[in-house]
Amino acid sequence: MESLRAVENWPVPTAAAAVVRADGSLAGSHGPVDHRFPLASVTKPLAAYAVLVAYEEGAVELDEPAGPEGSTVRHLLAHTSGLAFDEHRATAPPGQRRLYSNAGFEVLGDHLAKATGIPFADYLREAVFEPLGMSSSSLEGSPAKDGVSTVSDLVRFAAELQAPRLLDVRTVAEATSVVHPGLKGVLPGYGHQSPNDWGLGLEIRDGKSPHWTGLTSSPRAFGHFGQSGTFLWVDPDVRAACVALTDRAFGPWAVEAWTPFTDTVLAELRSR
Repeated sequence: MESLRAVENWPVPTAAAAVVRADGSLAGSHGPVDHRFPLASVTKPLAAYAVLVAYEEGAVELDEPAGPEGSTVRHLLAHTSGLAFDEHRATAPPGQRRLYSNAGFEVLGDHLAKATGIPFADYLREAVFEPLGMSSSSLEGSPAKDGVSTVSDLVRFAAELQAPRLLDVRTVAEATSVVHPGLKGVLPGYGHQSPNDWGLGLEIRDGKSPHWTGLTSSPRAFGHFGQSGTFLWVDPDVRAACVALTDRAFGPWAVEAWTPFTDTVLAELRSR
C-alpha cells in the first residue's frame, strides 16, 4: 500500500506500519516490521484480551468484585472503576465517570494472577501470544503499559480482533461495544470528550473530536494508542486494521501526523 510509505516522513528514529484485512491477509506493510518496540498503552488491548480468555475459561466473571469497593472486572476493563490514572486510590464511585486508569489494569493483572495462580505475564503469553504465533511479544512489567512487540506480531492480533479464533465472536462484539454509555472523560492527549466511549479494554471511536484516528474513520472503529508513539485501530466499515509503531514519545508530531495518515490509508482501502 502506497499510503503506508508516509511513515518515512514522520519525525521519528524508527517507524513501521502495516494493514491487515478482516480475512487475515496482509494488505501492505512498510518499515522494519520485525523490530521490537515498546507498546506503552497499546499493551492494554492485549491484556484485556487475556482477561476475556480467562472469562471464557471460567476463571473470572466480568461482574465479580475487583478493585475499589463496588467495582468489578468489567469496570476495570472499561475505565469506570473510579481508580486514579496512576495511583491505586479511588477518586469516584464505580460506573459514574470514565477515568482512564493505568492503575486499573494493574489491579486487573493482580486479580487474574490470584484467580488463576499464574503470573499475569505468563498467562498473557499462554492465552494470547503463543496461540496467535506472536513469538516476538512479551510483557515486561505493568499490564497497563509494559508490552513489547513488533508490527508483524500485532498484525496477527489485529486479524484476531476482526475474525476471532481465541474468543467467541459474541465476546469480542461486547468488548468492542460501548460499556456504560454516556460517560464523560478525558482521552489522554486529546482532552475532554463527551461522551468518552470505551468498550472492554478498547476505545470506541464514535464521534470523538479531536481524535487520533482519521476524520473519515467509522464511528464503529476501535483500538488504542500508546504514549510511546504507537497505535492499532480496527475499522469494521473497511474490513481492515492498521498498526503503526515508532520509538518516539507521543506528542504534537503524532497529533499532526496520525489523522491524515489514517485518512490516506482509508482512502486507499476504499478505492480498491
